[in-house]
Amino acid sequence: MDLLTLENLGTLVMLIFLQAVLGFDNLLYISIESQRAPIADQARVRRWGILIAIALRIILLFVMIQLLQVLSQTLFTLDFEGIITGEFTFATLVFLFGGGFIMYTAVKEIAHLLAVDHLGAGVDQKKRKSAASVIALIVFMNLIFSFDSILSAIAITTIFPILAIAILLSGVGMLLLADKVSEFIERNRMYEVLGLMVLLIVGVVLLGEGGHQAHMKLLGYEVIAMSKSTFYFSIVVLFIVQILQTGYRRKLDTVRKHRAAQVGPEAKPLGAVE
Repeated sequence: MDLLTLENLGTLVMLIFLQAVLGFDNLLYISIESQRAPIADQARVRRWGILIAIALRIILLFVMIQLLQVLSQTLFTLDFEGIITGEFTFATLVFLFGGGFIMYTAVKEIAHLLAVDHLGAGVDQKKRKSAASVIALIVFMNLIFSFDSILSAIAITTIFPILAIAILLSGVGMLLLADKVSEFIERNRMYEVLGLMVLLIVGVVLLGEGGHQAHMKLLGYEVIAMSKSTFYFSIVVLFIVQILQTGYRRKLDTVRKHRAAQVGPEAKPLGAVE
């Protein structure tokens, strides 16, 4: 009954909102990565990937609450003045590794999209992964995404039941939205690049956060973390630009079709031989 207070209720609402906002990029990754699985297994991959990730996130939450002091202890330091300096903890290493891995994944997928000749066909059948490998990757990446959100949540409260409820509710939201987001990306392939760019920015944010917490300096310059407001502003601008470009492209297509209809099907290009 001590948990049923207005203060804890307000904290729970705040945590649910926080988990929903921070989980958006995770949902994008799940939707994009699940397309690598066999078509018949994609919905099952998303469902099991999210369910297993939720369970592991709650376990990770419990462990992090118990080992909060240990996570903040310095594991090692680098002191190469003028090249790289910093004090690295377990948390900063997770941020740095996770940010680098997410950036690598995003760049690799963007390069793949640019190299593919026929985007309409989707993922090449030969390049599809097994359902188990995709689920494992989704769970692994979910834990990397979760580390930042769990640390942010612990900064608000350390009451485990409230944190666990927020994680469960955000997980239910992901389960409900995962198929719809994947279907939308499949129908609108142009948004796949947008999603990958969002992941690329997330990787930069995690690298900046890890470097900032480690007080890291590269070539004498201090690594500064990107503020959350700047991050969300960047994401909003990306979506607005994409929406405007989509609308403008449709108008251009309409104009081209109208002009083609006026010229007529029998019109021949300039210089054509009779």
